[in-house]
Amino acid sequence: MSTAPVSTSLERTYRYLRIGIAGTIVVIFVSVGLAAQDVGWLPSMSDYFYSPARDAFVGALIAASLALVALSGTGIERALLDASALFAPLIALVPTTVVPGSIPGVAVPCTYRCFPPAYEADAANGVMTYLIVGGLTVLVAVLLAALRQVSLAAVWFSLAVTVAVLAVVGLAWALARNAFLQQGHFVATIAFFALFALVAILTAFPRRGAPPAPVFRILYALIAAGLVLVLVAYVFVLPQAGGSGIPIVLIAEAAALALFFAFWVVQGIEKWNDADPTLAGV
Repeated sequence: MSTAPVSTSLERTYRYLRIGIAGTIVVIFVSVGLAAQDVGWLPSMSDYFYSPARDAFVGALIAASLALVALSGTGIERALLDASALFAPLIALVPTTVVPGSIPGVAVPCTYRCFPPAYEADAANGVMTYLIVGGLTVLVAVLLAALRQVSLAAVWFSLAVTVAVLAVVGLAWALARNAFLQQGHFVATIAFFALFALVAILTAFPRRGAPPAPVFRILYALIAAGLVLVLVAYVFVLPQAGGSGIPIVLIAEAAALALFFAFWVVQGIEKWNDADPTLAGV
C-alpha cells in the first residue's frame, strides 16, 4: 500500500504561502468580475477601488504583501521581494486617478484624469497607517537584530530600502500631497511590477546555486519578458488611454496580474517537493 510522502512543516508553509499569493490574484479577478456586473467594465483594474470590489481588492493586496515578506528568501532576491512588498500596500491604499464620467457616482474636477477629492480622507488614513506601521516594523526588526534573533547582515539592505521608501512617502505626503495623490498609485504599480520582473529574471538565472530545470527556466524567462513588455506598454500608452475607446490600462493591469499569478503557480509546482523550498537556493 503506497503512502503519500511526508512533508516538513517548512515545505507546507512555503506551499501554502505560494498558493495563497496566487489566490490573492484570483480574489481580485473574481471581485472585479462581479463588480463589473454592476458598474460595467471600467478603464482600469485599479478603478474598481471605487466599486463594490474595493474591500476584496485592498485586502488581497495587503495579504499578498505579507506573504511576499514571508517568502523573501535570501540575498538580492530577498531585497527585491521585500521592496516589492513595500509597494503593494500603496497600490491598495492610494486610489488611482479617475477619468471624468468613467465611474458611476465618482466625480472629479478635471477634464482628463485626476484624483477624486471625496476620497482624499481615505487616502490620508491609508498613508498614515502605512507610515506608522512601517515605522513600527523597522523598530521591531532593529530590536530583533540587537537581541541577535535575526542577522543584521542579512536584513540591513531590506531595512535601508524600507526606511528610504517610508521617508520618500512621508515627505511626498507632507510636502507635495496633490502630486502624491495624482501620481502615487501609478508610481507604486510600476515599482511593484518592475521589481517583480527582476525577481523572475533572477529566478530563471540565479547568481548562485543550481539553476531551475530548463522548462522552468523558460517559463520564468517568459514571465519576466511579459512583465517588461506590459510595463513598457503601461507607461507609454497611459497618457493616450483615456480617449482611445479601448480599455488599454485594464488590459495591461490584468496581464500583469496574470503573469504574477503564473509565476507563483510555476514556482509552486517547481518547489513542491524541495527539501529547501526557499525562493532561490542561495
